[in-house]
Amino acid sequence: MKKFRYAFTMVELVAVIVIFGIIAAIGSEIYVKIYENYMVSRVMNTLQTKTELALEQIAKRLQYRIKDATIARKPPPNLNEIISTADPDLDDSYKILEWIGYDDTGLKGSYNTTINFYTPAWSGFIDVDDSNATYLSTPGSDLDQENAIIQAVSHGGSTIADAGIVFIGVEGDYNVSKYGWSPSTNSDYVYDIAEHNQTTLLVTDTQGPKEIYERYKLAWTAYAIAPDPLTCNFDCNLSLYENYQPWRGEAFDNANTSKYLLLEHVTTFKFKQDGDVIRIKLCVNDKIVDKNVSICKEKVVF
Repeated sequence: MKKFRYAFTMVELVAVIVIFGIIAAIGSEIYVKIYENYMVSRVMNTLQTKTELALEQIAKRLQYRIKDATIARKPPPNLNEIISTADPDLDDSYKILEWIGYDDTGLKGSYNTTINFYTPAWSGFIDVDDSNATYLSTPGSDLDQENAIIQAVSHGGSTIADAGIVFIGVEGDYNVSKYGWSPSTNSDYVYDIAEHNQTTLLVTDTQGPKEIYERYKLAWTAYAIAPDPLTCNFDCNLSLYENYQPWRGEAFDNANTSKYLLLEHVTTFKFKQDGDVIRIKLCVNDKIVDKNVSICKEKVVF
């Protein structure tokens, strides 16, 4: 007897093909969503890491700022408009942050194997009984070492002859322009150093200090954080400028200034000082196909 072998009918085959097509469509959409979520998560993690690193670099330098010498500046064409970061009139039109930083590396000094202790390259103290308007005795210092430190940190761009000293605790109006910030050439609060020996600083500023105080800070550079290019308003690079001396009439955007890229695609850079504390807000943006991913972080520096 002949046996028949039954196969799928055309209707059954079409039904199976349709079902597999639906499953494939749903599966591919799920896969695309998973991949998109992965890419967004990856970009957000990258942005968070980059933003945290940029804030940390800014904070480490701001930590050693001379607090009364911290200013905000407007971008071009109003580059000459400056204001203290503690001024209540500070607003979002001031996009450039500048400050004079004292040399923390030199203050920490180096390890002295003779006494098994770190000795400073500059002590931060003046012997007022053995000093005058041009001759400043700073016992406990090793200014030859300080000169070498400045040369090393600035990659040969500066020496102690470019440095200045700021007396701590000076009573005054704390007019920020008196730190020499461009366009001002008035540096009543910072005094130029041109010569030195191991424990002596010679102030050659034509307007030397009228009064000498026991405590001082030694600075060889100012710092600026600014959008790049300076006229950029949104989705900008953020750059750090250093190795310039405003008390010698130099501006952060001169040809000899050292410039470093901190962060790309910055949409917000805000700062405000409250007492001795300065608060910084940084937002960055990136795009994945048709999606914008944005991260904002804040940091407080004492």
